[in-house]
Amino acid sequence: MDDEAELKRFIAEEGLPDSFRRTVELVCEPLAARAHRRRIDRKRCAVVGLCGAQGSGKTTIASYTTRLLEQRGLRAVALSLDDFYLTHDARLRLAKDIHPLLAVRGPPGTHDVGMAGAAIDQLRAKGKVSLPRFDKAADNRTPRGTWATVASPVDVILLEGWCVGAVSQGRAALATPVNALERDEDPQAVWRTYVNDQLDGPYQGLFARLHDLILLEAPSFEVVALWRAEQEAKLRARGAGGMDEAQVARFVAHYERLSRWILAEMPGRADWVIPLDTERNPYV
Repeated sequence: MDDEAELKRFIAEEGLPDSFRRTVELVCEPLAARAHRRRIDRKRCAVVGLCGAQGSGKTTIASYTTRLLEQRGLRAVALSLDDFYLTHDARLRLAKDIHPLLAVRGPPGTHDVGMAGAAIDQLRAKGKVSLPRFDKAADNRTPRGTWATVASPVDVILLEGWCVGAVSQGRAALATPVNALERDEDPQAVWRTYVNDQLDGPYQGLFARLHDLILLEAPSFEVVALWRAEQEAKLRARGAGGMDEAQVARFVAHYERLSRWILAEMPGRADWVIPLDTERNPYV
């Protein structure tokens, strides 16, 4: 299948607007080229991190970029940090033992970073790797029999996630709540301190495996909240569940502190920053 036919099929499969072609031109193709160069330079598997706020299109970009790499004859895998969420029961235990807000998936401390790191290491070695999948509708990991199996080693791993490559804040910054959720439900800063400490510890061990860090830079956190609301409205319109406006507002509040910190801090050190407009279109 030629490149144009492959792109047309992908756009149709994913229900994407035709404007995705520009994203392919400005992001996916250069990203594939970067990853290919990293593979050549290293003479072994290259691990590329793709950070982007909720609704920024990172999963779609990672998916199509892996297709481009495969067209170049490379073995490429896109991993989502979301697929390494702790199980529902494990998060309930954290909620009981540490803080109730840890029952909500998303922030650092709610992923199995050991499993994620092991998956990356296994993908770089010879063998076969089973990759977990998380069902967000069920809020739980799917049965192991549903997991995809990948022959390894692979040439390129794209690790995408909303906090991939993030670093912790200074302790002083945690003292002041950023929203009503933190003020009313975490008045002693127990939850946000735990999240920050997890990011400073186990998550840095995972992110140390990255050879390149790419940031899809949203215009602001306010735009990110609108993107999430749009996603949920589409789910409701399709009869596929979806949170109402009040539920969305509460959910995104869990992400606000770190999302704002990433937008403030990461552009100064990421290997490639891709600014997005309010419609998620890149303007690099």
